[in-house]
Amino acid sequence: MVPAHSGLLDGAALRAQCEFIARAHADHRDQMRQALLAALKKAYVEGREQARELLFTDGSGSACAARLSWLQDQIVTVLHEFALNHVFGAVATPESARIAVTAVGGYGRDTLAPGSDIDLLFLLPARPAPWSEPAIEFMLYILWDMGFKVGHATRSLEECIRLSKDDMTIRTAILEARYLCGSRDLFDELTRRFEHEIVSGTGPEFIAAKLAERDERHGKAGDSRYLVEPNVKEGKGGLRDLHTLFWIAKYHYHIRDPEDLVRLGVLSRHELKLFQKSEDFLWAVRCHMHFLTGKAEERLSFDIQPEIAASLGYQPHPGLSAVERFMKHYFLVAKDVGDLTRIFCAALEDQQAKEAPGISGAFSRFTRRNRKIAGTLDFVEDHGRITIAGPDVFKRDPVNLIRLFHIADINELEFHPDALKLVTRSLKLINNALREDEEANRLFLSILTSPRDPALILRRMNESGVLGRFIPDFGKIVAMMQFNMYHHYTVDEHLIRSVGVLAAIDQGREAEAHPLTAQIMPGLEDRVPLYVAVLLHDIAKGRPEDHSVAGARVARKLCQRLGLSPKQTELVVWLIEEHLLMSMVAQTRDLNDRKTIVDFAEKVRSMERLKMLLILTVCDTRAVGPGVWNGWKGQLLRTLYYETELLLSGGFSEVSRKERAKFARETLAEALVDWPQRERKAYARLHYDPYMLTVPLEDQVRHAAFIRGADRAGQALATMVRTDSFHAITEITVLSPDHPRLLTVIAGACAAAGANIVDAQIFTTSDGRALDTILVNREFPDDADETRRAASVGRMIEDVLSGRKRLPEVIATRTRGRKRSKTFVIPPAVTISNTLSNKFTVIEIECLDRPGLLSEVTAVLSDLSLDIASAHITTFGEKVIDTFYVTDLLGHKITNENRQNNIAARLKAVMAEEADEARDRMPSGILAPAGTLAGTRTKQ
Repeated sequence: MVPAHSGLLDGAALRAQCEFIARAHADHRDQMRQALLAALKKAYVEGREQARELLFTDGSGSACAARLSWLQDQIVTVLHEFALNHVFGAVATPESARIAVTAVGGYGRDTLAPGSDIDLLFLLPARPAPWSEPAIEFMLYILWDMGFKVGHATRSLEECIRLSKDDMTIRTAILEARYLCGSRDLFDELTRRFEHEIVSGTGPEFIAAKLAERDERHGKAGDSRYLVEPNVKEGKGGLRDLHTLFWIAKYHYHIRDPEDLVRLGVLSRHELKLFQKSEDFLWAVRCHMHFLTGKAEERLSFDIQPEIAASLGYQPHPGLSAVERFMKHYFLVAKDVGDLTRIFCAALEDQQAKEAPGISGAFSRFTRRNRKIAGTLDFVEDHGRITIAGPDVFKRDPVNLIRLFHIADINELEFHPDALKLVTRSLKLINNALREDEEANRLFLSILTSPRDPALILRRMNESGVLGRFIPDFGKIVAMMQFNMYHHYTVDEHLIRSVGVLAAIDQGREAEAHPLTAQIMPGLEDRVPLYVAVLLHDIAKGRPEDHSVAGARVARKLCQRLGLSPKQTELVVWLIEEHLLMSMVAQTRDLNDRKTIVDFAEKVRSMERLKMLLILTVCDTRAVGPGVWNGWKGQLLRTLYYETELLLSGGFSEVSRKERAKFARETLAEALVDWPQRERKAYARLHYDPYMLTVPLEDQVRHAAFIRGADRAGQALATMVRTDSFHAITEITVLSPDHPRLLTVIAGACAAAGANIVDAQIFTTSDGRALDTILVNREFPDDADETRRAASVGRMIEDVLSGRKRLPEVIATRTRGRKRSKTFVIPPAVTISNTLSNKFTVIEIECLDRPGLLSEVTAVLSDLSLDIASAHITTFGEKVIDTFYVTDLLGHKITNENRQNNIAARLKAVMAEEADEARDRMPSGILAPAGTLAGTRTKQ
């Protein structure tokens, strides 16, 4: 309890002021009420500001929460006294007819966050005085007018007991009830009866309900303590988990203070300190969040993380920003809360077994007899859970710290809390001698490559602290977050989830989602290097150097320790060094450009490497977080795989481009068998070679029907949509008079309609029209809903192209009211290369994403007299990487250095949202009379 002289509020002075208000306005109740409200509000605001300043001074979150609770106590007590003495004249009311005002919920624990609700229970005696309910109402209205969110209940003692029997929430609230003011006897009677009639004999029921409630809460908040935007109050490893422990301890052990848990032998002195440190840290974070946002904000979102880190005094280190260091500390604390929960549950289970009386106790002890596990004397089975045969199993043989997890895996056993408690207390036994032990490394490799559930065992090893101690480089990335919107989990959780995806593919459980990986996995010569590479691919994150290069170096040493052969080691090293290669090539390069495939094949060099790199890429992307993987990315990876396989196996076509184009035209003509001969020949001449060689025959036939229909209807402008649920993309095909700014207008219209473009293929016909295919991310799971949405995007494109709507206005409507993200800073970057394609200059931009960006960038490219052949749009959370294959208007590459510098400067200006004349000339609509726009784009 914070003492009265804490400086937050002078109680005596406030009471004297209230006495003066009562005398001065005795005949004017409204004025009295207004003066009282102003006095209490002023006292509270000044005290709250003091508490905020003290938080910045001493940094203690628990102290801040206790100060705010004490401050609230003074306000409620003074208000109660004023109501009884000066409003309702109840001074002479006998004790037996008085109400009791009690704090419940978090407030009952003597802690309050700056934005917390004030939970009050007004306890009525058997025969309450007539003024009781009006006095309660008077207090509540004053508190509401002061701006507090008050959770309140007015109940008799009988009602409290009756409701507590059936409602676990009310039972928990009364368990935490704390006397504030009014009748002390009435409060004491409630406490006595609650203990005798509710708590006695119902410990197991309460514990089961609270643990079930916790599991449900974790499910809602995201069942991982490693989500990068955690809920500090409700999330896994958050404050509510600590509260749950204390509720159970209070109910089961009948204690009032966590210190008593040491006396009872439930926690060690060190573990109690960990409990208090964790609670203090989480309270500090929560109080800073509430003060910063001015509301009860419980989610530690990206936009406030940097400011909270600064408030708590974190500084950057090489490879880690201040906010990443703060969040790493946060996740380590969340992990400590998990350890404490496990240790506490182990003690609870032991005590419940010992305390069970009579026949049920004998039966319990009989059924708890442990069963032997084949092949070991150090571990036994207890109800499907592995536990220790004696207290010295790890001390006698430290390899048992790894063997425990191996035996649990091969026997498919869960872990008894006793075993994990002893593991956590024995971590110092994991030293260099154990790390170099041949048997320990063999067991670990067996766990990692297990045909059962390696991710589950690795997660248990990580949560207990074994994994980070056994592989110190892994320990460095435990609880490490990356400050971006792309990664949803901490690095260690991401790596373990990646292994989980690999195991699912290996066991044939992902054939529907990943048909190609499921097909090639059984044919791998050796699974071991792949499992090792998947576990280690991000192990060097958070270092100043490139994490792929540093990770390969870590892997080279570790593979030798794990007993891998030189051949296996080289494969692991290569996979980690190149683990981003396939994803980046697939998403940011033109896969129809032969140079893309040739360059990629030169790096991969063998089919075994190609297969493993594909599987690693799938596992890595899938484990980033929900919604990151989609069918479109899968299709890009499959295309890159098949094209590279052709080249590596010597099957890449040596037939000349001209001959292949001629054959494609003949094939298309055969497919249009129901068309008149003359029409077929005319249509085959409509498209240039790039179209014939890159668009699948099925799509060529659809396009033929689409163009024929538009021509017959006399439409100069038409759109066609198609949804594809497996690839998770929706295709919008636009037929329009050609124009250099066509992609600009289409991209702008898509942005205005809220459609996220992932790819664009741009073709020109010989009669001066453009046939552009835009792929956008799918939004709805149902095909009918998605088709309607795509049709509305198509209408928006038509409206803008025809001039019915103006592009700047529709984009402005979309972005109005949106706060521009200042949380993330990504310096605009432009790379211009003439080596990535034989025909095109490749321009790659990287910057912070925003609505309408693609439209603005393509407007600049058009203004610079560049012809865009294809565009590849890749989004990584808040960051976008867009690649454009371009030529000048004569179809040549951009080789002049000055011109390249000018392109880069103009693009950077637009990405940085600086004034740019190209944007000012953005067209509102470009449909022109037939014939006037033909030939404005270079023939491809």
